[in-house]
Amino acid sequence: MTQENQVSLEKITSLSKRRGFVYPTSEIYGGLTSSYDYGPLGAELLRNIRNLWWREMITCREDMIGIDSQILLHPETWVASGHVSAFNDPLVEDKVTHKRYRADHLIESWLEKNPQDEEVVVAGMGLTEIADFIEKHKVKTPDGNDVFPPKAFNIMFQTSIGVVEGEKMPVYLRGETAQGIFTNFSNILNSTRVQLPFGVGQIGKSFRNEITTGQFIFRTLEFEQAEIEYFFDPEKTDWHELFQDWQSQMWNFIHGTLGIREDKLRWRRHSDQERSFYSKETYDLEYEFPFGFKELWGIAYRTDYDLKQHMDHSGKDLRYRDPNDPSRVFIPHVIEPAVGVNRILMMALCDAYWEDIANNRIVMRFKPNLAPYKAAVFPLVKNKPEIVGKAREVFHMLAKKMGTNWDDRGNIGKRYFYQDEIGTPFGITIDYQTLEDDTVTVRDRDTMKQDDTVTVRDRDTMKQERVPIHDLADKLLGIIEE
Repeated sequence: MTQENQVSLEKITSLSKRRGFVYPTSEIYGGLTSSYDYGPLGAELLRNIRNLWWREMITCREDMIGIDSQILLHPETWVASGHVSAFNDPLVEDKVTHKRYRADHLIESWLEKNPQDEEVVVAGMGLTEIADFIEKHKVKTPDGNDVFPPKAFNIMFQTSIGVVEGEKMPVYLRGETAQGIFTNFSNILNSTRVQLPFGVGQIGKSFRNEITTGQFIFRTLEFEQAEIEYFFDPEKTDWHELFQDWQSQMWNFIHGTLGIREDKLRWRRHSDQERSFYSKETYDLEYEFPFGFKELWGIAYRTDYDLKQHMDHSGKDLRYRDPNDPSRVFIPHVIEPAVGVNRILMMALCDAYWEDIANNRIVMRFKPNLAPYKAAVFPLVKNKPEIVGKAREVFHMLAKKMGTNWDDRGNIGKRYFYQDEIGTPFGITIDYQTLEDDTVTVRDRDTMKQDDTVTVRDRDTMKQERVPIHDLADKLLGIIEE
C-alpha cells in the first residue's frame, strides 16, 4: 500500500494536538517559544522509541553499555569541550521590529526562493561570509526589513547553584549528553570489564537557547538525545569500516526497526567547511520532512579530541591501557552516532500520516512495534454486563503484554476510526458471538477456553477475522515483533 497524499506541517501539528501527541507547553498562559509537552499518545510513542533504540543499540550488542549522567555537570566540562567559547549561532536583528533570527536560516530561506547556479553551503559559512552574503543579496527578514550585521550568539543555557547570593556557582544546562560519557570514561573502565572496541550509550534531555524557525518540534529549546560514543584503538581498527558499520546500523534502525520509507531517507556528507575542525568525517542521515530534507541522525569520527581536552583541563588520566600489552597506553579514538529522539517522533508522525480518501478516514500507519497502543479492546455494547465483563478480561490479559487501550465510547464504527487516527494496529471487539462461543458459566480470566473468539480488525486493510482468545496475545505479539 503506497502513500496516496502529501502531508503538510499544518496537518501534523493539528493532528498532534487534537489526538494528544503534542501540545504547546503552558498554553493557558500563552505558550512558550519553541517548547512543547507530549500528551498521552506522545508519551507512549516517545517511550517506544527510547525502548527500541536502547534494546537494539545497547542491550542486544555485546560491545555496548549504557549510562545516565546528570543534566548539570561541572562548568569546566563545557569549557573543555569548547561549548562555552564556540557553541554559537549566527544571529541577526531586524532593524525595524528588533526581532532576532538565525542568519543562516534567513539565507537558506532566501536560497529556496532564489536558486543559484552553484551550490551554496550555508552551514560552513563564518560570520564574515554570512555578512557578505546578506549585504550582497539584500537578504531581508520575513517582515521584509533589513538586518543589523550578524553576531555570534552562544546557545548554552546558564544558571547557578547555591542559596547564598554572591556565592552562587554558575553552571550550564547541558547542551548535549555526550560529555557525561567522556567525563566518566575512567569510571567506566574501572567498574566494568569492557575492552576496546566498545561503546557507551545514553538517552537524556539537552538544552539549547536557539533562535528557532517555527518548524514544530523539529528544533526546540529542550529536547531529548540518544547518543553513542564508540571507543576504539586506531592502530587495530579501521575507522572507515567502523564508520560504515554504524551507518548501516543507523539505517537499519530507521528503515527496518521503525519501518520508515527508504525513499524519504538519504545520506549527506558534510563539506570541509561545514565539518567541525576536530572531525575527520561527518555524515547526516536525513529525512524528507514537509519542509524538505533535514538532519535526523548525525555520525562523526571525532578522533581523540574529547578525551584529550578533558585530560588537559582536568589533569586526570583518561588513557586506555592495552590489556594484551600493558606497556602500551594511549587515548582511544571515538565515533559518535547522535540522534534527537523528538525528531524521530516527528519523522514517525510525518511518515505514518495517510488520508484514506476512499473510506473518509485518517490513518497513522505506524509499524506495530512503534505504535503508541498495539491493540484497542471494545465491548460491542455498554449495557450488557456479560460483554463488558468479558471485554475487561481480554483487556487485562493483553495489557500485561503490550500497550492496550480500552474504548467503549460511541458506536463501533467511530471507535474504529478513532483508533485508526491514533495508529492502533488492531481493534478487538467482544460481541454476541463471543458470548455464544463461551459455554462456561463461571470462569477465571487467566484460563480462557480456546473456543472463545473475538473479532480482530486490521487498521490498514480494515479486514476482520475471528481469533480464539486463547491465541490472541501470541498472534498479536508475533506480528508486532516481526
